[in-house]
Amino acid sequence: MEVQIKNIFGQEEEEVNNSFIPLIADDDAKMEPMAKEGDEMPVLPLRNMVLFPTVVMPVSVGRKKSLKTIREANAEGREIFVATQRDNKVENPTEADLFAIGTVASVIRILEMPDGSVTAIIHGKKRAKISQMVSASPELSAKITFVDDIIPTEDDKIFSALFEAIKDLALKIIKNSGSMPDEASFAVRNIDQPVSLINFICANFGLKLNDKERLLEVDEVKERGYQLLDLLNRESQLLEIKASIQSKARLDIDQQQREYYLQQQMKTIQEELGDDASADIKELRSKAKKKKWDKKVAGIFEKEVKKLERTHPHSPDYPVQMNYLDTFVGLPWNEYTKDNFDIKKAQEILDRDHFGMEKVKERIIEHLAVLKLKGDLKAPILCLYGPPGVGKTSLGKSIAETLNRKYIRMSLGGLHDEAEIRGHRRTYIGAMPGRIIQNLNKVGSSNPVFILDEIDKVSSDYQGDPASALLEVLDPEQNSAFHDNFLDVDFDLSKVLFIATANNLNTIAKPLLDRMELIEVSGYILEEKCEIAARYLIPKQLEYHGIAKKDLKFSKAAITKLIDDYTRESGVRELDRVIAKILRKVARKIAAGEEFEHTVKPEQLENYLGISHYARDKYEGNGETGVVTGLAWTSVGGEILFIESSLSKSKAPKLTLTGNLGDVMKESAVLALEYLHAHSADWNIPDTMFDEYNVHIHVPEGAIPKDGPSAGITMLTALASAFTKRKVRKNLAMTGEITLRGKLLPVGGIKEKILAAKRAGITQLILCEDNKKDIDEINEVYLKGLKFVYAHDMNDVLKYALL
Repeated sequence: MEVQIKNIFGQEEEEVNNSFIPLIADDDAKMEPMAKEGDEMPVLPLRNMVLFPTVVMPVSVGRKKSLKTIREANAEGREIFVATQRDNKVENPTEADLFAIGTVASVIRILEMPDGSVTAIIHGKKRAKISQMVSASPELSAKITFVDDIIPTEDDKIFSALFEAIKDLALKIIKNSGSMPDEASFAVRNIDQPVSLINFICANFGLKLNDKERLLEVDEVKERGYQLLDLLNRESQLLEIKASIQSKARLDIDQQQREYYLQQQMKTIQEELGDDASADIKELRSKAKKKKWDKKVAGIFEKEVKKLERTHPHSPDYPVQMNYLDTFVGLPWNEYTKDNFDIKKAQEILDRDHFGMEKVKERIIEHLAVLKLKGDLKAPILCLYGPPGVGKTSLGKSIAETLNRKYIRMSLGGLHDEAEIRGHRRTYIGAMPGRIIQNLNKVGSSNPVFILDEIDKVSSDYQGDPASALLEVLDPEQNSAFHDNFLDVDFDLSKVLFIATANNLNTIAKPLLDRMELIEVSGYILEEKCEIAARYLIPKQLEYHGIAKKDLKFSKAAITKLIDDYTRESGVRELDRVIAKILRKVARKIAAGEEFEHTVKPEQLENYLGISHYARDKYEGNGETGVVTGLAWTSVGGEILFIESSLSKSKAPKLTLTGNLGDVMKESAVLALEYLHAHSADWNIPDTMFDEYNVHIHVPEGAIPKDGPSAGITMLTALASAFTKRKVRKNLAMTGEITLRGKLLPVGGIKEKILAAKRAGITQLILCEDNKKDIDEINEVYLKGLKFVYAHDMNDVLKYALL
């Protein structure tokens, strides 16, 4: 018989040539083996395939032992026992390497193939198992025992239905597989014998080797059919899932091809109309190549650019995405200016631009020194606090020049929207980054000097709390990954030198205050203001008004009178304005060709500025009892404060407080009176006086609100003076908080209060002994001409103050 039909099932067995289609024997007589049970017969081990009874299939023979077995069996007309190997990698299998159940088969024909290989056509006849292995060399041989199939009767309707179900499902699988030709369906349709069909499908469909062997070992053909049906159902479901996936993939590919085609057409039309969005994208990519960002940021940028490419230029989303990418690529990712490490030059720049401020200058030079030694240092978060006009903000420019860094100033006064700091999410219309990112984009550097001006004026409302948003910005441990809502990518702020300025620390949130290094910038004394006016303010205003330095000069006496009579401040802002006013009048005379004095003298100030705006705070003497000089701190610096007390007889005595006093100051007055009443015997005050006299305490300049605990010592001293009729020492002032027990507590603003005392001609000051540490930190220049008396309690104060 010549076999010319090719294999249509596409099996992948190592020993199978797959060049021939398996056949089914059509003669039942040929199914019975010639060998008898217990006969010795050759054993042919197979790899990756299982032979079933009634099935004819080709076997490609490669091993020398197997080839000899096949040739001898074919020449002698003998039958062979075919068994499947458990492991196909074993070259010389033994009984243990073979499955228990195999098939007795006959060799129909041996084909010599053109490539030199040999293919044998074998016909399975009956199931059998090895009862005894006779020989392992030179060829395998064994005695076998037949295993009979239990076949249902012809009138078994269930088996007939099972037969039809298996056939239908097999045909469905062949149809859906896509790899089997129509001949396979023809073969299945023309097998009428149920046992033959079940064995045929078991041997040739794409089942796993273990599943095939398990089916061969089933004695009942009906049960074998059930198990085969279950396996075919699984195979059918897998084919349906595979077909569904392929269908979806095909649809996706078709859709992508369609979109690509349309995009190419649209691109051509846009080029014809001169509306080519690709130029914008090329420009973005060109800028991106110059950026020093890491792989993560580069990946995000590429993702956003691809999103832009997929967006139509006339879509409302296009300008939003383009604005985002412009901001993204414009930021200075890891771009830094080189710091100036010349310590001496840095000191010269700071001294040139600002007079005094030794603590601030020292801190900046220290930071520069550490940066020079270490090479990499997280920038400190500084907060300069003090009265207005002392140069806190302008100091930032000098620091930027000193370090050779870019300068940014952001005013926080009145800021109440958290989005000003963190930015808006891109989902909002008109979204933009926060002012931190905006300013870094403008200067093009990741390590500028960043001034957060008026941080104490930040407020909050329903739009959020900017102070809480600033916590991340001003925390050196967190700001290396600052998250702006618009940018939606972490940005490193750790190299930015943030300098905050404030007038009043009490209005700054405690968590925010805790993150900053506080440096006090106090007010100036008269001598300092004179130097600042001569060195900085007058030359600046002369240049601003176009007047040559040789044409106009100010005498020292004129500058002193200008400061005393026409300004009242801790800083020099108002002084700058009155100097500008004088120069405007001089400029008018020069422009009109009129004669003018080339040196401004004290007596000329009234002609330029009119009568004096302020009367200098002067000590008015302690010629009367019940009058004491105190010291106060205000937003414009220190001031002297007069406390007046008087007694008047009354049948219903009471305490009266006037002078626009706050609650804390009123409580201090009550404390002072109660303490004096409780300790009246110590100061020879008759106890009956408190039941017979009204007590009135007044603080002049009633239009100005006053509050705070530091006037407690002054009020008690004034009351003691009034009740004892003893005057207070001359040229004496005091400040401090008192308790009900008469203990003296320290207060703040000591330097400003000392300056106020010096301006008023005070020579002696009484302070709490705990304030001595504040005095020790003040430059001796401010303390010259002053005597300090440190007291523990009110007994110490009254013993010294009362004559």
